[in-house]
Amino acid sequence: MTKIFIDGSAGTTGLRIYERLADRRELEMIRLPEELRKDATAKADALAAADIAFLCLPDAAAVEAVSLAGDIDTVIIDTSTAHRCAPGWTYGFPELPGKRAEIAASKRIANPGCHASGFIALIAPLTAAGILPADALLSCHSLTGYSGGGKSMIAEYQSADRSPLLSAPRQYGLTQQHKHLAEMIHQSGLVRTPMFCPIVADFYSGMEVTVPLDASQICGCAEDIRQVYRSAYRDGLVRYKEDSEEGGFLSAAYYAGRDDMEIRVCGNGERILLVARYDNLGKGASGAAIQNMNIVLGCEEAAGLVIGE
Repeated sequence: MTKIFIDGSAGTTGLRIYERLADRRELEMIRLPEELRKDATAKADALAAADIAFLCLPDAAAVEAVSLAGDIDTVIIDTSTAHRCAPGWTYGFPELPGKRAEIAASKRIANPGCHASGFIALIAPLTAAGILPADALLSCHSLTGYSGGGKSMIAEYQSADRSPLLSAPRQYGLTQQHKHLAEMIHQSGLVRTPMFCPIVADFYSGMEVTVPLDASQICGCAEDIRQVYRSAYRDGLVRYKEDSEEGGFLSAAYYAGRDDMEIRVCGNGERILLVARYDNLGKGASGAAIQNMNIVLGCEEAAGLVIGE
């Protein structure tokens, strides 16, 4: 039986992972008593006893946990930002070329960021195919549910006496220094930092990432982009979709509660919109972490996950 430890199981990401794994009989969960949750010795023992450990912690705490783990053989899947561009860590987006095999063989896996997942899914195949040059200057808008802000933001939005300002979407990352930018550049094969505009709105979970392109920016046309996506996303939890069932709208909440992702090509021949939709807690966090665990274990990637048809 595979032993699993979730460090940070009380947080939003950790709770979702625990819920998804609760009914899997082949897994045994290692749980620390509440009074030992932050005890370094107890945590080190739990990490050593586990076959796979999920770190659902702030960056500094994740670095500390990795230090406690040392060179133990436990597979560590870190959902924080701390190791996404670090040497010796595998970036856990299996739909990228070659990543599935790397993940299967890795002991240190960095789970992608929520905003970054959509951007990378849209851009990485295009730079690899030569449709987008590495020095392309891109912009990106990303709309997310408030659960992406963790327990404090969830409490803020769900408070009975909350500010009326929370009833409208709020843009953040205004300094253009968002922590996901480093992995967005690195994993997409870009050399220039995109202009990135994240927006949080008054819904619990879901995410919609949009990258607009002018025809002059690409080598080819919109149909070439579609063909690249059709080829790139034949397996895994990312799917290219061409149909629209929402009367000309695309809701950011459409994939709430699910662990897969869809990407689309909208617009026209001159102005093209690349759009990714998924759950910020699903393929943007917990679902991706479990997908990586499944790959390590050699079982079906979608085992224990909620996906559509």
